[in-house]
Amino acid sequence: MSRYTAADIEPKWQEAWDQAGIFTAKRDETKPKYYVLEMFPYPSGRIHMGHVRNYTMGDVISRYKASCGFSVLHPMGWDAFGMPAENAAMAQGGHPGTWTYDNIKTMKGQMKPLGLSIDWSREFATCDPEYYGQQQSMFIDFMERGLVYRKNATVNWDPVDMTVLANEQVIDGCGWRSGAPVERRDLTQWFFKISDYSGELLDALDGLDNWPEKVRTMQANWIGKSQGLQFTFERTDGGDGIEVYTTRPDTLMGASFVGISPDHPIAKVLEAENPEIAAKIAEMRKGGTTAEAIETAEKLGYDTGIRVKHPLDPNWELPVWIANFILMDYGTGAIFACPAHDQRDLDFCRKYDLPVVDTFLSLDTPEPVEKTAFVPPKTEKVTWVNHFAGLKEATGEEAIESTVKFAEEAGWGTGVTNYRLRDWGLSRQRYWGCPIPVVHCDDCGVVPEKKENLPVKLPEDVTFDVPGNPLDRHPTWRNCACPTCGKPAQRETDTMDTFVDSSWYYARFISPNAATPTDAEDAAYWMNVDQYIGGIEHAILHLLYSRFFARAMNICGHLPEKAREPFNALFTQGMVTHAIYKNAARTDEHGRAIYHYPEEVEDRDGVMVVAATGEEVTVIPSAKMSKSKNNVVDPVNIIEAFGADTARWFVLSDSPPERDVEWTAAGAEASAKHLARVHATAVKISEMDDAVGNDDELLRAMHKAIHDVTMGVESFGFNAAIAKLYAYQNAISKSKAGGKTQKRAMLTMAQLMSPMTPHLSEEIWSMLGGEGLVAQAPWPKADEAMLVDDTVTMPIQINGKRRAEISVPADMAKDEVEKLALSQDAVVRALDGSTPKKVIVVPGRIVNVVV
Repeated sequence: MSRYTAADIEPKWQEAWDQAGIFTAKRDETKPKYYVLEMFPYPSGRIHMGHVRNYTMGDVISRYKASCGFSVLHPMGWDAFGMPAENAAMAQGGHPGTWTYDNIKTMKGQMKPLGLSIDWSREFATCDPEYYGQQQSMFIDFMERGLVYRKNATVNWDPVDMTVLANEQVIDGCGWRSGAPVERRDLTQWFFKISDYSGELLDALDGLDNWPEKVRTMQANWIGKSQGLQFTFERTDGGDGIEVYTTRPDTLMGASFVGISPDHPIAKVLEAENPEIAAKIAEMRKGGTTAEAIETAEKLGYDTGIRVKHPLDPNWELPVWIANFILMDYGTGAIFACPAHDQRDLDFCRKYDLPVVDTFLSLDTPEPVEKTAFVPPKTEKVTWVNHFAGLKEATGEEAIESTVKFAEEAGWGTGVTNYRLRDWGLSRQRYWGCPIPVVHCDDCGVVPEKKENLPVKLPEDVTFDVPGNPLDRHPTWRNCACPTCGKPAQRETDTMDTFVDSSWYYARFISPNAATPTDAEDAAYWMNVDQYIGGIEHAILHLLYSRFFARAMNICGHLPEKAREPFNALFTQGMVTHAIYKNAARTDEHGRAIYHYPEEVEDRDGVMVVAATGEEVTVIPSAKMSKSKNNVVDPVNIIEAFGADTARWFVLSDSPPERDVEWTAAGAEASAKHLARVHATAVKISEMDDAVGNDDELLRAMHKAIHDVTMGVESFGFNAAIAKLYAYQNAISKSKAGGKTQKRAMLTMAQLMSPMTPHLSEEIWSMLGGEGLVAQAPWPKADEAMLVDDTVTMPIQINGKRRAEISVPADMAKDEVEKLALSQDAVVRALDGSTPKKVIVVPGRIVNVVV
């Protein structure tokens, strides 16, 4: 009997697929299309088990849809720009492009053995000039449509590396690389006008029925629709009034001070005039610019000496403070503080000994605020201490509505809807990114490059031995002729945020070689992405930016109207986890923990130790795979040891795909053994003659498996589908059916397993005489008549305990079932000649006998 040897089987069938070109996507107007896309990877140098799980899920859907008659597009590319490549060039020498393309070659070589049904002819990297040249072309289109603009903005500035840092690159107020305290600095930056689409992006979430609810909620919270009151505090010195926006106008009677951002125009005037204020503001600007960073930082403030009049009482004056927790880019950059009902305001007021005035109290415990602000839900009723509209007991929602109405009728305020979503700052002061295609001319100002001059390519001859952006110090690259007047000018040296690269790659895949960003006929056929798959970590920014980009591309004529929402369905998969093995005996020379790779440890009499030294290790179970903790499992090693089908089967079978899956050696070995059993069963059946036997039972099992596996794949219940395949394998191995029926059942097994284990399935299909490739065979259909059981098995409970079971015709009358149940030996013994108190027959389910 031939043995299942993945190392022989898998390359053979991958070559057969390549020769047949079965994964090359074709625009076929006679067939329905299906576009499957996984979030493309960053070429870090090696794939990991998370990649295997992500791409295997997409592969299952791709193969299944192809077998159902769809023309399938399943492409792959590389999210290749960004700081890691530049950091590698700084640390190791060389060029970021060399590092990136070497990593792409390595990772593609690691992915190929997985047997993924990818159309590699559409492959591109976002650092390819052909790709980013089209991105530059769209940028110019966006400029013409008013979707992109330039303005001063406050950014995170690393004074040592001399670069702007993304929020995630600021660690505890310092640059993640240099360790220098980060400054908040004003720079001229480029922005996409995503905020103009806040309402549309929010409202459209309701139509994304095939997105996870948690993702839609996360996006809604990020967009942050709020309704409140906008009004102006009049200054007592006659200066320009201070406009504020508040979502809690009902708490105006608890106002303690008016606060302005360190970047507010008034603060900047005072900063220029007063060195003491300038020093205070400089201190406030240290640290990150995110709401979270500012929220958790120490509260810092400065009393400007300016006073304003309370809108409800002109004799009530409030001080104006500069406060480091107020963001200039939300609302108006100014607030009124109500410390009794806002913890941030309360902490500030306690620090600077400012008054705390209760506006409302709890109905149950009407105690004044001390250290903890009283912030009940807006839907909870409270007792109002002093509400100008005369409220006594009311919810926050009722009070807000009443206050806005009061202010509008009195003429001192306006009800306003605001959004938390800010415009997308896309400028990055670094080399390895898409150059922004504009030119700075002394006569013409800032003008776009001519499209015939695109792509504006990055220069190759750059160095990273000096901090800062190499494009700024390149001797010739930035020098150019003005596209408008032809006079000497200079190129923009900022490059684009890498989120721009990943915000439209799904559209480029549909026509990767087009001379324009997209081809209209391809876009009309292939868009939208029918199934998008990726990690929950991209639930907000990537997906939000992609949704904006689809709208912008539609406005500029690059995508059809239907593609304004580019992803019809979204699935966010769980992580692949593994135990961490931490050395319990020692640390490294810096006192840091030592972690060991899974292959370095072994179990000795129930104790996990380092195999080479015998040192005991502490096992931290089921943690996210991390290179820093050495708990990664190399897919290449797994494929070499067990085969790609085993890796695929395990990551699909162990848990629901939306949950984390823990990789274990025992689980991988069990998967490999099961696949070997399936192969052995197929070999055995291939040697049978075509004799007829008791076929009905196996045929019913076959049609039930077709039905259940189909339902599992359609619903992303891959683990449930595989559980049905385990049961089907048992049914085949135990069957007494004739050889012809067993061959038919095993051919069906090959088809049902093909999306999960494509290589083994091809081998079985070929072995049993299947026509052509199983990857191209039509998906089997279940006979509904065979799904109806003629007989049912009913357990018999006696006084609540299961004692026996009977198999009866599905349509047997209840009194006949009762007679048969009472004749069973276990029931006869329990009755011991007496009559049962009660017999309850639930048709098709159970018989309960009460003795």
